[in-house]
Amino acid sequence: MDIKQIQELIKFVSRSGVNEVAIEQKDFKITIKTNQTPTVITATVPAAPLASTAQVLPAAVAPQPVSAVETKAAAPAAEDTSKYITVKSPMIGTFYRSSSPDKPSFVNVGDEIGTGKVICIIEAMKLFNEIESEVSGRIVKVLVDNASPVEYDQPLFLVEPM
Repeated sequence: MDIKQIQELIKFVSRSGVNEVAIEQKDFKITIKTNQTPTVITATVPAAPLASTAQVLPAAVAPQPVSAVETKAAAPAAEDTSKYITVKSPMIGTFYRSSSPDKPSFVNVGDEIGTGKVICIIEAMKLFNEIESEVSGRIVKVLVDNASPVEYDQPLFLVEPM
């Protein structure tokens, strides 16, 4: 089972409301368990020395108190983003803007991107996955800091469609 198949399985489980899915093949076993709040993913590969466990925290977090001044400032910003396409993380892992610390970022604010262009890397279970754009447009905002953890379906970039 390759990483794309695992991603599709995670998408299926999150959409379907299934509580548990377990797949066992000759040299691979994966179990995905869900509850109302967290989603737990456990994968074991015999060739790897350690079993890997990742936990997805719920996207909804208790709202923090916001002052009236902050509310007025945040409202126009939310309206502006409605015309943009949000590029989301296809997996859980660590977000990197470049292939190595000494290399330039794949994309920066203002860069034009096309379908299939590599826009970032997400490291998951010691594998570096190049994430390609599924849209064409111009990068308006990078929503995640370099080398920070990301969740499945977390917004990464805002893109102005062309």
